Amino acid sequence: MKCAIYARVSTDEQTEQNQVPILEEWAGKRNLEIFKIYRDVGSAWQKADQQELKILLQEAHKGQFSQVLVWDLDRLTRGGIARFFNIVDTLRNSGVQVISYRQSWTDTPSELQPLLFSVFAFFAEQESKKISERTKAGMERARANGIHVGRPRK
Repeated sequence: MKCAIYARVSTDEQTEQNQVPILEEWAGKRNLEIFKIYRDVGSAWQKADQQELKILLQEAHKGQFSQVLVWDLDRLTRGGIARFFNIVDTLRNSGVQVISYRQSWTDTPSELQPLLFSVFAFFAEQESKKISERTKAGMERARANGIHVGRPRK
């Protein structure tokens, strides 16, 4: 069977190398042939930042692979339940199963899986909001201390 690997990091300072080698090894242990590795850098909130995910969805529709391996489900999106199900349902309608290394329950489809996906998507969105709030608070604190935040001044 063929699979795809999808890895995403949020910033250029991060590397997907914490995800990809483990997923490659995992695919090997599962006797899966890797069709392609898709790598995105950018926020999972903004669809424009996930160009490789768009390509993955197109190639899934063409039947290029039957499984997508991800390190963690939040690599797909932290944009909430509707956005998460849009991605998962698009893959499912193409005959592709999403399997997460960190969420072992994704490996075996069950009647509870939609509920678990919903709960997971909700918590991923909340975590993203908390990260954003902490970042904004840190920027405000820096500004209050006279530190320039943002693009360099000309």
